[in-house]
Amino acid sequence: MAEEIKEQILYGLPHSLYTGIARSYLRTQGIPFREVSSHHPDFARHIKPIIQRSIVPVLVTPAGEIIQDSLDIIDHFEQKQPRYPAYPDTPLQRILAVLIQYYGSQSLLRHAMHYRWSYLEQQQNFLYDAFSNGAPPGVAETLMQRMQSYLPGLGVTADSIPQIEASYHELLAVLNRHFSEHPFVFGGRPSVADYGLIGPLFAHLGRDPAPAGVMKREAPRVYRWVERMLAPGLDAVEFPDYGTAWIAEDAIPETLKALLHLMARDMLPELTDKLAYLDAWVSEHQPADGEAVSAKPHQRMIGQVHTHFRGVPVTAGVEPYLLYILRRATAVLADLNETDRQRVSTALTQVGLLEAVPQPSSYSVGRRNHIEVWERQ
Repeated sequence: MAEEIKEQILYGLPHSLYTGIARSYLRTQGIPFREVSSHHPDFARHIKPIIQRSIVPVLVTPAGEIIQDSLDIIDHFEQKQPRYPAYPDTPLQRILAVLIQYYGSQSLLRHAMHYRWSYLEQQQNFLYDAFSNGAPPGVAETLMQRMQSYLPGLGVTADSIPQIEASYHELLAVLNRHFSEHPFVFGGRPSVADYGLIGPLFAHLGRDPAPAGVMKREAPRVYRWVERMLAPGLDAVEFPDYGTAWIAEDAIPETLKALLHLMARDMLPELTDKLAYLDAWVSEHQPADGEAVSAKPHQRMIGQVHTHFRGVPVTAGVEPYLLYILRRATAVLADLNETDRQRVSTALTQVGLLEAVPQPSSYSVGRRNHIEVWERQ
């Protein structure tokens, strides 16, 4: 690091998808931190009154600054010249890294929650131990029941489950090929793409017994990447001569194109439907600049869309937070000169992901005082 960083406190949970993202980043960068359960009394006493909701991860810096959200934690340290910067230098890779970050941290939530809660009978002891560790008596049962009840709202139904599982098997096969040739998504060090993927691919799919068994049997290179992302530094012993650079010349290898095509198939049309919903909602309600996106801090969804996942009708919640992630891709594309914009747009079209980059508009989503707010242009 360009400056000495003292110990941070990371409030989170071992089985939390989004805590896993922050933990992986801090370990990779060699940033000292101490992880504390969100069940610790200090969280309720000192953190929750400030962030206004019970959510993890939350980082407390040595100076007392509170940073909530795995993406914000990453961006906080990216401004401090970390050991391994997480945003690729070139525009196509940078945009795709953001899109993969969204795919991992948002779209794969459906897969993660399905494999955790639809297979509850097979892994109940494991999950009960995780949810009860450090929690007051009776809390684990309540939390587990609540989490399981979210499945229909995430599009996990009897009709969609076969497609969700087919998607997971295909994802493992695609990633296994890529990680046989490259230690990370875009080359020799993790990007925000890797951090987006590690959330579900560790906390649920690489840790819970049922899906982790599938990963180990079918995709050992993916499981090894999960280990790599959890270790200090880069842990790329299988690639002794690879180096730490990004893949040169903004190139996208064929193994990565296969992932991008899979993403396009699985993210769209759902993302397109959600973006259209947000346009209509903002047009109708005309929120003011700085207005909270929902009536209560803990409410992330403002509505639901009836959409499709691999041709199966599903219902999905719409969280304005999706724009908080994807606006980074929009900004990169908008800032390019005409020649580069055309090159990048053509490349995105070829892999089916140009529609995943929201068009510049009169509104976006930011964060103020730890709460998502509308930003008006």
